Amino acid sequence: MDFNNSYQEIDLSYCRASSGKRLANYIIDLIVFYIILLGIYICIGILLPGILDGINDLLDRLIAMVCYGFIMCLIEAVSRGKSIGKLITGTKAVNLDGSEIDFGKAFTRNMIRSIPFNAISGLGNPCDPWHDRWSDTIVIDEKKLALQTQRADLFDSVKNQTL
Repeated sequence: MDFNNSYQEIDLSYCRASSGKRLANYIIDLIVFYIILLGIYICIGILLPGILDGINDLLDRLIAMVCYGFIMCLIEAVSRGKSIGKLITGTKAVNLDGSEIDFGKAFTRNMIRSIPFNAISGLGNPCDPWHDRWSDTIVIDEKKLALQTQRADLFDSVKNQTL
């Protein structure tokens, strides 16, 4: 057997989260966002009554898009690549090399989400939306990553025993 190949590399393309999990992440995160946004609007309405009366529909949508990017950025930055949806589905956003994302990467990822039609860019198989492509990140399934890690460890132990 030839064990000269390096098996320590983990294939993140194999660990990529499925389109179904990505859709579930989006739906869960959207519900959580609207609950948070409703709470913010209620607080603003109580503390500054009448300030929300002058906001038209377009301005409201723009504010909501920017708030979505900012709130999701904070959640992903604090939890190192996991939003509420990702926590529930067992997925995680990481850099292309597999390292955890930092605040700057989370900010970039989530501000790109406020671009119209970003959600449509995620259609397809494999799911590769703009906010992943342009920020050099990937959403991985943590169970698949654990299997890849176990595989690499197994091959390393077999390789060390034969030498």
